[in-house]
Amino acid sequence: MVTGQQRAGVAMALRSSWAAAAVTVFLQWVLPGVSQAQTFSFPFRQPETCGRGQYFDISALSCAPCGAHQRQDARGTSCVCLPGFQMISNNGGADIICKKCPEDKKGVTTDGWNCISCPGGLTAEGKCHCPPGHILVERDVNGALLSQATCKLCDGTENSFTVANALGNRCVRCEPTFINTSRSCACLEPNTLTGGLCFSSTGNFPPPMISPARYGELGMSITSEWFARYLHSSAAACWVYANLTSCQALGNICVMNMNSYNSATFDACRLFQFVFENTAGLRTVHSVSFWRQNLPWLFYGDQLGLAPQILTTTPLPSNFSFKGQNQNTQMKFVAASYDVRGNFLKWQTLEGGVLQLCPDTETRLNAAYSFGTTYQQDCVIPVSKILTDFPTPIFFDLYLEYTDENQHQYIWALPVLNLNLQHNKIFVNQDSNSGKWLLTRRIFLVDALSGRENDLGNQPRLIRIATRISLSIHLVPNTKKGNIYPPLITIGYSDIDVKDPNSQFVKVSFSVKYEMNQEEARIQTDIALGVLGGLAVLTSLLKTAGWKRRIGSPMIDLQTVMKFMVYYAGDLTNVFVIITVATGLYWLIFFKAQKAVSVFLPTPTQEERFVTFVGCAFALKALQFLHKLVSQVTIDIFFIDWERPKGKVLKAVEGEGGVRSATVPVSIWRTYFVANEWNEIQTVRKINPLFQVLIVLFFLEVVGFKNLALMDSSSSLSRDPSSYIAPYSRILRYAVSSALWLVIGMIQIVFFAVFYERFIEDKIRQFVDLCSMSNISVFLLSHKCFGYYIHGRSVHGHADTNMEEMNTNLKREAENLCSQRGLVPNTEGQTFQIAISSQMRQHYDRIHETLTRKNGPARLLSSSASTFEQSIKAYNTMNKFLGSFIDHVHKDMDYFIKDKLLLEKILGIEFMEPMEKSIFYNDDGYSFSSVLYYGNEATLLIYDLLFFCVVDLACQNFILAAFLTYLQQEVFKFIRNTVGQKNLASKTLVDQRFLI
Repeated sequence: MVTGQQRAGVAMALRSSWAAAAVTVFLQWVLPGVSQAQTFSFPFRQPETCGRGQYFDISALSCAPCGAHQRQDARGTSCVCLPGFQMISNNGGADIICKKCPEDKKGVTTDGWNCISCPGGLTAEGKCHCPPGHILVERDVNGALLSQATCKLCDGTENSFTVANALGNRCVRCEPTFINTSRSCACLEPNTLTGGLCFSSTGNFPPPMISPARYGELGMSITSEWFARYLHSSAAACWVYANLTSCQALGNICVMNMNSYNSATFDACRLFQFVFENTAGLRTVHSVSFWRQNLPWLFYGDQLGLAPQILTTTPLPSNFSFKGQNQNTQMKFVAASYDVRGNFLKWQTLEGGVLQLCPDTETRLNAAYSFGTTYQQDCVIPVSKILTDFPTPIFFDLYLEYTDENQHQYIWALPVLNLNLQHNKIFVNQDSNSGKWLLTRRIFLVDALSGRENDLGNQPRLIRIATRISLSIHLVPNTKKGNIYPPLITIGYSDIDVKDPNSQFVKVSFSVKYEMNQEEARIQTDIALGVLGGLAVLTSLLKTAGWKRRIGSPMIDLQTVMKFMVYYAGDLTNVFVIITVATGLYWLIFFKAQKAVSVFLPTPTQEERFVTFVGCAFALKALQFLHKLVSQVTIDIFFIDWERPKGKVLKAVEGEGGVRSATVPVSIWRTYFVANEWNEIQTVRKINPLFQVLIVLFFLEVVGFKNLALMDSSSSLSRDPSSYIAPYSRILRYAVSSALWLVIGMIQIVFFAVFYERFIEDKIRQFVDLCSMSNISVFLLSHKCFGYYIHGRSVHGHADTNMEEMNTNLKREAENLCSQRGLVPNTEGQTFQIAISSQMRQHYDRIHETLTRKNGPARLLSSSASTFEQSIKAYNTMNKFLGSFIDHVHKDMDYFIKDKLLLEKILGIEFMEPMEKSIFYNDDGYSFSSVLYYGNEATLLIYDLLFFCVVDLACQNFILAAFLTYLQQEVFKFIRNTVGQKNLASKTLVDQRFLI
């Protein structure tokens, strides 16, 4: 008892600052028996580890000794008296009192409470023993104990037909087959006793024989205890008496043996076939020729070519629609279930995961039967759980429930394709030719019974599990009302050799797929590919012809063929992109927006051709992109400086000690400045690549456009995380991502052209203005005899001036007080496409060879002075030559200016060949940008699109695809700038260190 001093001490401790000490004192006060060092562990014991004289105490969870004259009972959780001892009291566990029986009553009654004198011997349990056919009587009819037990013989004559039951304590009527066969309870020759039944001569019915359970996947056969006990008796009872449950049991054994049939042996299915063939006189069930009265429907027949007729002849008389008033998106599958003995259990729907071994929420499990939703479920299950959940197999006959136009309910039997079925030792259902298939009806999920040997109570040596179940739904061709053929259930079993169930696992899957004949779509695609591919050949030939004209070579050589192939690769890429994007949008729109179902999405196998097209498009576009990249970094370019010296200055002469007058040098900084600006605009694009990637990713991942690519009928952009998420369609992923990429890219291009370039910044036109302000012209050759010219000659005569004069010149130009900037007087035309004569090109090459000798300016610091001076001289010579060429000084290398014909612009080819004179074509479209990223935006946009889509198709990850797309953009941009800088420095004598 707690005293007042103890309570006061606790209160004082709680008020102190040492809270931990207070809690300790409190615990010791309230729970004085708890020690801080005490542990809560004890030995682990199981009931089977207790000795014969011990029992398992279910309270203490340990073994405890039984009392005197006692031993462990059958369950191991209590004690019973030893043979020869009667119970005096029994309160369970070891609370039993036993007393030895006297010598004249050595036997113990069946209930163990009394001693009795036995008429014969004793059993091992100390009970009275009676001969076979007799029953033991220990009490009279009112329950009074007899002084001596008696053994009564059951009357097996015609008057009673009784026999002792299995416990030997009551006479029961003997099995009807004994009475019907021998008019007694004994099955005497020539009658046959099998499976506890007695049969008379059954004519040509096969005699009893061992029928093994075959496990074809493991290549093993074992003697099944279940087959040995019940196969022949079930077959005989079905054949002789048309017993319904026996016929069902016979069918179950055939199904347990994978519906396999071997004409050389009388196995289960051969016996079933024997009964089926010899009951041809009986009527059929529901007018189904394969369904005989009294027998289960197991097969559709074994004729070749029968399977395609069953699967594609008669459509299901029901319509399915995704939307509208007649919406019907739920498939109602039902199953008639039977136990292994042939008893009918119940009708049940397949909802709730009846056929799905993988555990999941009911919502996700039931999504398998939502029409139009492709379903895939995979998991790994321990064998121990399977043995616990499926001790005996349950068999299912599957049907699809539907309602006709008059609202009457019907069911349609579903065919089964058992991949493990063997017909004369051949796996016919694994053949790709459906004409060889043998369709069946009945299935099970787990068979842990037929693999038991010797004793049905033993753990099975082998088990068979349905590791693959697939439901295939085929759309009727050209249907507009959502008609389908009867669904096909494909099932594959795995045979497991049970050794350690706790460490063995099995992978199982359940899927639902929707299919339609894609032949028409394939033909349409081939037609489009053929037509557009032919047009691509024509455009490639025109490009090749234009290229030949621009390089000034009429010969068709290997280089010409290779050039044609490169052009064709780019044009064929555009064909593939058009076809794939159009195909993807077709499936996206027509599948997601349809009301009455008329199309199904292509299956993953059917998508392979589409994916191949996308892969080819990417490979060809990459080739075109690299070709353009190489072409851009290998152009010939020269900056013509029109600036002239302003007078002379006195200059000291080295080594002479005097001075002399010299021309004022023209500053090179204007040339460097223009060259640097040219370098900066090399990778300018009409879109922002980073914005393009981020905004596409935003719409796909955040807004939820990626949900449109799911293989279900929903068009919603958001999905409930707790619901089933269907797998993605690769075609729909491509369609959604490519549509977003192209739309956002086009919006950027339009915004860039309409708003940004007009009101913010136009770097291409600014570069042309810069050339005029710097008094620098750009002479650019993209081909041997073709290129571009930017006329930057200042209308003020010079540009190397101070700020005041520069402002004055700009003001005069704004007020039209000076001539216009164009090459032709009183015109604004500053940009031209040029086709130069071969003579002009030869003269250019001779000067250019001196200019680029010794690999150009990159080696100037280590070159000799004479080499440097030669390069300076060549530079000045080139500058003077090109300037004089523009000024029409060289009459033998003159040029004239003209407009391009409309057809020339459309075809991209020049009809007039520059023979005597070069040709300058007026170019208001700044087409010199074709040697920059700016003029190849379409190629870059499609290349980035294909790169993004190919990565996504490979890894099914938009985020990774976006990251890698942006990364490769930056890598190629760096390469383009670096190599472009080296080429620019090499061609123009501009030091690369000044190019930023």
